[in-house]
Amino acid sequence: MRPRRWTGLIRRWGRYLPVSARTPVVTLDEGNTDLVPAPALAAELDLGRARAEVWLKIEGQNPTGSFKDRGMTLAVSKAAEEGSRAVLCASTGNTSASAAAYAARAGMKCVVLLPKGSIALGKLAQALVHGATALAVEGNFDDALDMARQAAERFPITLVNSVNPYRLQGQKTGAFEVVEQLGGAPDLHCIPVGNAGNISAYWMGYREAKEHGLSRTLPRMLGFQAAGAAPLVRGHRVANPKTVATAIKIGNPASWDLAVAALKESRGRVEAVTDAAILKAYLLLTRREGVFCEPASAASVAGLLRLSREGWLRRAAAGRGRGVVRIVCVLTGHGLKDPDRAIALSPKPKVIRPDLASLAKALRW
Repeated sequence: MRPRRWTGLIRRWGRYLPVSARTPVVTLDEGNTDLVPAPALAAELDLGRARAEVWLKIEGQNPTGSFKDRGMTLAVSKAAEEGSRAVLCASTGNTSASAAAYAARAGMKCVVLLPKGSIALGKLAQALVHGATALAVEGNFDDALDMARQAAERFPITLVNSVNPYRLQGQKTGAFEVVEQLGGAPDLHCIPVGNAGNISAYWMGYREAKEHGLSRTLPRMLGFQAAGAAPLVRGHRVANPKTVATAIKIGNPASWDLAVAALKESRGRVEAVTDAAILKAYLLLTRREGVFCEPASAASVAGLLRLSREGWLRRAAAGRGRGVVRIVCVLTGHGLKDPDRAIALSPKPKVIRPDLASLAKALRW
């Protein structure tokens, strides 16, 4: 018997989503991403007498290489249901790539507003090759999003940023998958925070999974922002965010209130991690776990390592004795989204002559 083919998250989780028989499903078979154990990372953590079991939710396996596809399949499907012929988004990269691909799939026009000079090459290439009209805004992401919101109110175009409620509805399916893959919710869920929609969506998903009897427990949500773009940590908007992690380079998150509620309800916390810590975690993942993610994704791991160093993990696990603490880190995007960063952090290939003597000399054999 042939195995059943995966046909996208709307068809898999439709009974938990705001869709009906009238909704045209615009899909690239997104979702169903792997949950990979991370033993090298787990060995770095101090939980006292408890043992860490760490899993990586690899969202870079989605069709356009990031978690954005989860929300975009639903946002574009609902836009098609409502008769829209064009979609619009502001983006630091991943949203534009996803919107452009799903718009192409739906036969719609796509307009993306990009903060000038703040988008990684891999993401820009995706938006352009899928036929989007890309416009560079002289300002940061928040300026671009303000413009996109105004345009959606004035012109016949559907805004597909995470302020579109269907985006978060699609993204919550990541939590359903984690619960299905683990057989229940993890104890701790670590996630990068930029526009704050994803942490809000995962918490929504975990709550609904418990309500529907898919899980008996809820995780504590741990969100991590780049130190140079940490409005939730600082408690106020950051006018000029700066970080190498371009996907979370956002100073005024659109889902701010939802994220704060998720952190409070889950007894979680939000912390800032430096660019140096993010890049160190990025290299740990690539060189010890064999997993290649974009820098912003590594913020979840950098944050987890920080909480371990500060003793928070040990205190959080104190009541478990020698039990196991299950931790999920979401890696939001693929490493090829930002190839320049990977190349900059790696040694350049040596040039050798085409003979074994030269090879042996280069390898010191």
